[in-house]
Amino acid sequence: MATSSSSTAPQRWSSRWLFVLAAAGSAVGLGNIWKFPYIAGENGGGAFVLIYLVCIAAVGIPIMVSEVLMGRQGRSSPIHTMRKLAKQAGRSQRWSILGWMGVLAGFLILSYYAVIAGWAVSYIWASGSGTFDGASAQMVGATFDEFLASPMELIAYQTGFMILTIWIVGRGVTKGLEAAIRWFMPLLFLLLIALLVYSFNSGGFDQGFAFMFDMKWQAVTADSWLIAMGQAFFTLSLGMGTMMAYGSYVPDDANLGSTVFTIAALDTVIAIAAGLAIFPIVFANGLEVAQGPGLTFVTLPLAFGQMPLGNVFGALFFSLLSFAAITSAISLTEPALAFLVEEYNAKRQRVAISLGVICWALGLGTVFSFNIWSDVTFIGGLTFFDTVDYFSQNILLPLGGMLITFFAVWLLPKGMLDSQLGIQSTGISWAWRVVAGIIAPLGVLAVFTSTIWPLLSGLW
Repeated sequence: MATSSSSTAPQRWSSRWLFVLAAAGSAVGLGNIWKFPYIAGENGGGAFVLIYLVCIAAVGIPIMVSEVLMGRQGRSSPIHTMRKLAKQAGRSQRWSILGWMGVLAGFLILSYYAVIAGWAVSYIWASGSGTFDGASAQMVGATFDEFLASPMELIAYQTGFMILTIWIVGRGVTKGLEAAIRWFMPLLFLLLIALLVYSFNSGGFDQGFAFMFDMKWQAVTADSWLIAMGQAFFTLSLGMGTMMAYGSYVPDDANLGSTVFTIAALDTVIAIAAGLAIFPIVFANGLEVAQGPGLTFVTLPLAFGQMPLGNVFGALFFSLLSFAAITSAISLTEPALAFLVEEYNAKRQRVAISLGVICWALGLGTVFSFNIWSDVTFIGGLTFFDTVDYFSQNILLPLGGMLITFFAVWLLPKGMLDSQLGIQSTGISWAWRVVAGIIAPLGVLAVFTSTIWPLLSGLW
């Protein structure tokens, strides 16, 4: 296996399991830790979990398989892969725009992801040092507000996180990505298990379990299905070129179907385990379930501050968040980095540094959105951060995911598709085309329409 930093030598994951861990690390991010448990509890508990599993099977897995198989067939960065596959399929080179969309989306997401990940890193020290021990709700909320109001403090943590990310990806697949995954993913699992044990003994485990798993079908609405489909799509890092880039390093003998299924299962198990680690602690302290940063950076620090050894387990929780963030961040960097290395036959480390600096500079807009630019708004009254987030998450990713799976299923030569998937039965081949080529794109289209319609309505 080559580890050269130039484009002259192909790189591969050293094993199928390293790819599984890397892809799972990309999928498991900040959203898994706080978003999935919350939306499950609010949209029917166990009923929503069942719906979500259906959406993973019908939407998430087919699109992920499409991205990975295209990456393995093209053996290049997403942009070059789309150029190569379009040529092989006799299609227009304009299809390479899908690669560009993925690279752009990943780059934009990383610019603000590094800022928010920096929050998690800062709270490792804040929790471990006892800042929140015995603190009131007002004090915890004020601490978070003061933190967001300090541009220099946010920039310091953003910078540290970006430096670590760029150092890892700059070292290549074997010495960088694989080495990081070998450390971070086992640590993530150990931290999650420790928090689960702590949560089980918190006194609120029954309430937390009921919140997530009681079959509340009356709470299920049409929006619940849309939310489930959206989560199934976004949680697996689809539409941003990551899986195509990672797929280009997959060994030829890896079974794509079972491999992607394992990744999706691992991602789901971690999201569920995170909920069982978080909500019992919240309920044990009689706190309100909140969404997003409110839960992560206000409610949970308050809860940990009221419990024995809360500073230790609070630090462990934010370490878990930070590990999840770094594994996602390195995957967001890879599509753009791989393209530039191939296009210009450049040294990987130099490209990584250049990308890191540009991404860091763009991330300053997100930093300032929480303080000195908080009153600066764009289309629909969105701040700089909200605009970048909306454009990347709600436009680029869904469009990319829909078109990628359409291209893979209907425009690639059928023999190439079946060969990559190991399909030998005509019936299975057509079943795959129906699920991946019709059901999955329609599911993402429904999510895309439901998210963009309110913005368009506001403009009209």
